[in-house]
Amino acid sequence: MAPYFLRNLIPRREKREEGLPLLTVLAGLNFVQWGHFWTGWLAWTCDAIDFFSVSLSVSRLQTQFGQPTTAISTAITLTLLFRSAGAVIFGVLSDRYGRKWPLIFNLLLVAVLELGSGFVQTFHQFLGVRSLFGIAMGGIWGLAASTALENLPVEVRGLASGVLQQGYAVGYLLAAVINLTLVPETAETWRSLFWTASGISAFAAVIRFFLPESEVFIRAKAAERARGGSTSKKTRIFVHETWVMLKRHWLLCIYAVLLMTGFNFLSHGSQDLYPTYLTSSKGFTSHNATVATIIGNCGAIAGGAIAGWLSQYIGRRLTIMIFVLLIGAFIPLWILPTGFGALAAGAFCIQFGVQGAWGVIPIQLAEMSPPAFRATFPGVAYQLGNMVSSASAQIEATGASHLHTTIIGSDGKPKVVPDYATVQGILIGVVAAFVLVVTLIGPEHHGSHFEKHKAAFEEGAGRDEIEESYVESASRPASLRVVDEKRSSSDEAAV
Repeated sequence: MAPYFLRNLIPRREKREEGLPLLTVLAGLNFVQWGHFWTGWLAWTCDAIDFFSVSLSVSRLQTQFGQPTTAISTAITLTLLFRSAGAVIFGVLSDRYGRKWPLIFNLLLVAVLELGSGFVQTFHQFLGVRSLFGIAMGGIWGLAASTALENLPVEVRGLASGVLQQGYAVGYLLAAVINLTLVPETAETWRSLFWTASGISAFAAVIRFFLPESEVFIRAKAAERARGGSTSKKTRIFVHETWVMLKRHWLLCIYAVLLMTGFNFLSHGSQDLYPTYLTSSKGFTSHNATVATIIGNCGAIAGGAIAGWLSQYIGRRLTIMIFVLLIGAFIPLWILPTGFGALAAGAFCIQFGVQGAWGVIPIQLAEMSPPAFRATFPGVAYQLGNMVSSASAQIEATGASHLHTTIIGSDGKPKVVPDYATVQGILIGVVAAFVLVVTLIGPEHHGSHFEKHKAAFEEGAGRDEIEESYVESASRPASLRVVDEKRSSSDEAAV
């Protein structure tokens, strides 16, 4: 018999999506379902623009505040450290009260703090605002992912997961384009990047305002009103069910944090100081470093969409493992060349692997989560992993400051520079091996109908009970409801 961690590595045939082609399912989506998905995607894109505004401005921030790279990277570390607090605060609000208003408030808070980042005058002010900013940013991912995925049919959630997660790469891409075009043309330089990012986040909040609450919460709140549940009673139930969930799933919580620690080291270790690596260790101009960053994010977008789609057919864990192996294969191309073309190709390939694996994470965490806590559980696991990996930029900056290499400068003379290439290659190689092992031994609930379970303020939610009064949305095509009914009957027979 196969070991436990190898069982169901490829989903059993009866668990795979059956019947209708992907395009048919996509054609059956209504305007609200599309709206929920794209507003979640936009919120996550804003998160990336806001976060990478610092990474893309390291050299200008050094000049502005008279600080070395290691000091500027402290701002990145503090942002990542405080994101866990935001994940808890906004995740609890979302699972208790709904997806709409917590996400709107979260986006507006991000917009205000990003705007403030562009007005600071001292380095300590900058660190303080970025710390507060981390709390605001921490809530975005859990709320965005739950909003985007829970209103879609099971058949398209793999592809949707990949596209959603690469909102992060699109955000990095947009920030890089703004940094390449707007920033050099304005007297405020780096500040204009932060102000533009603030405006985009405010725009995302306005878009979410015009869309209705998630269907799952509309249904759950209607059921509670029919039962005569009061606000105070629902809050007591929520607290009780949260405690039940933690006692029931504490081991799963630890596993999810370990998984997200590895993934966040992969992401931040390959992205946060990448422009600095190209300018400091390879001698590129800031312009060429930004162009290479844009090329890398094109690879990320392609990898995330492909991996998300592939996971719908071969499973979540197997897809992650394949793309993590690709990361290991592409590390030499990422760090060894000296020419722009080869290094840009390395950036494309490494981000194809990193963000391809990441593309499966939103749906993997959503399906793995206790169903009633799809905003809190994934969001907190994600941001606790961020907290553990928050020092990745400082690790790389410190390591490179103690490890040097020699390059030929623009004047044709040898020049001793920090060796970011070796440091990043070692870090990403070790972390990729860790992620491979953790993914292999973990659970997978491929094709889970988590939208049929109770909301967190309903009795039994902490025990993952299914809502008996569940009624399929009238907007869902009848042909898809038949597919779900067949799958439910099959699952019941198997049990």
